[in-house]
Amino acid sequence: MSGQPLPTPAEVAATHGWRRVLAFGAHPDDLDFGAAATVAGLTRAGVEVTYCVMTDGDAGGFEAEDHHTITTRRQQEQRDAAALLGVRDVEFLGERDGYLEPTHAVIEQVVARMRRHRPDAVLAMHPERDWDRLQRSHPDHLAVGEAVVRASYPAVENPFAYPRLAEQGLEAYRLPWLVLYGGPAARTNLVVDVTGAEQDKLRALRHHVSQHPDVPRMEAFVLRGMAELHRRWSGPGAAAGEDAPERYAEGFHLVAVNDASTISGF
Repeated sequence: MSGQPLPTPAEVAATHGWRRVLAFGAHPDDLDFGAAATVAGLTRAGVEVTYCVMTDGDAGGFEAEDHHTITTRRQQEQRDAAALLGVRDVEFLGERDGYLEPTHAVIEQVVARMRRHRPDAVLAMHPERDWDRLQRSHPDHLAVGEAVVRASYPAVENPFAYPRLAEQGLEAYRLPWLVLYGGPAARTNLVVDVTGAEQDKLRALRHHVSQHPDVPRMEAFVLRGMAELHRRWSGPGAAAGEDAPERYAEGFHLVAVNDASTISGF
C-alpha cells in the first residue's frame, strides 16, 4: 500500500522491544496457520516464544475409529510443529473443543499465564468475526480472542482482579502489546515480510497431518494467500515482473495496550 518495504519479524521485534511473546490459539494448528512464519522469524531473532493452546482439540480429525486418541495425537503434533519453529514450550489449557467460552474461569487462566510469563507482546486470535471467510471465525477462535482481550485489559494489570493469583505470587503487570491474527482484513494494520520462512510455515503445518485430508491443496492455499497479502501491502514500489521472486507476508492487528501515551485507566 505504501510502496515501502514491509518489516521483517526481527525488525518488528526490535522496533517494539519484544523479547518474550506469549501466543494463544484455540486448537492445535491455529497458531501455525495464523503466524508460524512470523514466529519462526521471531525465534531466529532471539525472541522467546511460548504457545498456549486453549482447547484439547478432541473434535478434530477424520477417522472415527481413532478418535479416542485424537487429543494425545494433536498435542504431540503441536509440540513437534512448535519445536520446528524454535518455540521453547507449549502449554495446554484443556478446555473442550467446540465449547470454549470467555468465562471468568478461562480468563483467570489466561491472566495467570500472562503474569507468569510477563511477555512484551501477546499473540492471539481476533475476537471479531470475519464475514469474508467464516471458517476463520470458529466460535472457539472468537472465544480465545475475547478471553485474551479481556485479560489484557484490565485484569492482568489490576492487582485486585482474581486475587488468588496474587496470593500465588503472580503479581499484576502492564502488557505493552497485543497482536491479533485471523480477523477481518479491515483490521489489519501490521503486515510482516516473512519471505524465507514460508517453508517453515508449511513444515509446521505438515505436522498437523491428522487435520489435512489434502496436504498439497492446503499448502497451495496457504502460499497463495501469503503471496497475495505481500503484493497487496508492498505497493507500487515492490519488485514486479515475471522474473521477480515471489515474496510472502503474514498480517495482524497490532494494538498498543500500554505505551508512552497511556494514562492509567484511560
